[in-house]
Amino acid sequence: MEDKLKLLADKQSEARLGGGEKRIESQHGKGKLTARERLHFLLDEGSFEEIGMLVTHRSKDFGMEKQIYLGDGVVTGYGTINGRLVYVFAQDFTVFGGSLSETHAEKICKLMDLAVQNGVPLIGLNDSGGARIQEGVKSLGGYADIFYRNVMASGVIPQISAIMGPCAGGAVYSPAMTDFTVMVENTSYMFVTGPNVVKTVTNEEVTAEELGGASTHASKSGVTHLTAANDIDCIEKVKRLLSYMPQNCEEQAPLLDFELGEELRESLRDIVPANPQQPYDMREVVAGIVDEDSFMEIHEQYAENIIVGFARIGGRSIGVVGNQPMSLAGVLDVDSSKKGARFVRFCDCFNIPLLVLVDVPGFLPGTDQEWNGIIVNGAKLLYAFSEATVPRVTLITRKAYGGAYDVMNSKHIGADFNYAWPTAEIAVMGAKGASEIIFRREIAEAEDPVAKLAEKEAEYKEKFAHPYRAASRGFIDEVIDPIHTRRKLIKAFTMLQNKVVKLPKKKHGNIPL
Repeated sequence: MEDKLKLLADKQSEARLGGGEKRIESQHGKGKLTARERLHFLLDEGSFEEIGMLVTHRSKDFGMEKQIYLGDGVVTGYGTINGRLVYVFAQDFTVFGGSLSETHAEKICKLMDLAVQNGVPLIGLNDSGGARIQEGVKSLGGYADIFYRNVMASGVIPQISAIMGPCAGGAVYSPAMTDFTVMVENTSYMFVTGPNVVKTVTNEEVTAEELGGASTHASKSGVTHLTAANDIDCIEKVKRLLSYMPQNCEEQAPLLDFELGEELRESLRDIVPANPQQPYDMREVVAGIVDEDSFMEIHEQYAENIIVGFARIGGRSIGVVGNQPMSLAGVLDVDSSKKGARFVRFCDCFNIPLLVLVDVPGFLPGTDQEWNGIIVNGAKLLYAFSEATVPRVTLITRKAYGGAYDVMNSKHIGADFNYAWPTAEIAVMGAKGASEIIFRREIAEAEDPVAKLAEKEAEYKEKFAHPYRAASRGFIDEVIDPIHTRRKLIKAFTMLQNKVVKLPKKKHGNIPL
């Protein structure tokens, strides 16, 4: 018995070393942590329980039978983060470049099944060169098994992917189907086809970083939601992200202790400029409303004309969606609509209430937008809000024009509470444009067309450039002094905490993809 225990101990020690000390040193040389070091920093001390430590591959082709490493390139198991249970896998680049084999995939699939069955978040630390070529279709089948489980787990448990090394070919699709992706700058990349293939097919010269690095996917494609300076920063962002989420779709996000005080915010009165053409930073509005230092922005560098992110208000986790006047005057376009819709649907999946901050002059005009499908993409955001059953509260800070007013969580598409500041303007369009259309004949026939336009513009503003007409119809529940905003919202979300909505029976809706 003692000999067997010693053999087991030796095997487990060998498995923990991965591909060997020499390979681990080479990882450090690139500024990267090893798979087990990443798990050490991610999970609470002493909480990790490994599953499948002694698994080995089954391949016997191309001399693979002589290259056996315990664990087969991925460390899988469970542990806790701040006391909350999570399932986690960490691919080990020191073993065959972290390539995915049949058994490597089986370990991940087993973990995913356990996560869904037990209603626990799944975190993947990806660092893999892709499918293990020596195994052929078996490795491809392994990827498909993972993809299927990603879809089955979607909306049931939170899934977070950290890209901490290469992620190429079929490997990119699993992270793409998870809820959030975090990439490490300069050491990670994602692409379906690499620079060499791109050069062969299109004759383009491009580096791996330019093609699929963290900054590329954060600003151009929107594939990654967050970027990190290094492995430790990446791990800390994953942990913070998880803190805003519940364990699964049947639970609520953690509620922090909070006692309602005066909650007045004088600074909110001075944020919106008197000049309606002057921009301001919607992040300042967010900072004045939510609990101190609680806002975590998502997709910060992508579609900057809309901001989305998590925050807490009165200790309660919420999702924030807001137009950003600092970028394109806060208009909705193709990318911002997709960005907002994806975030709204995540929050609705996991019972996270939504706060929507509105300052939107409309949809961005132009052939580029029309030809790239602003109609169908704008409809995604409209669909997402209309479908959401979580508590939804809207605050209009300034402009709410045209169809964009409807789309941005208006009362008409199911918002629970709609507030407005006195600076809000709710109308089909701005006063100048509206006057030019409505009073076109009068202006043309006037002795002084410029003076007549100014007169009619003032008349239109008097009627529509304020929130009181909408409030008189019940489309706005209350026009509030900005300094009282935080208190109003805390009370509104508290009142709505037990909201229940039954949607019509259906298999699923058909969102305009």
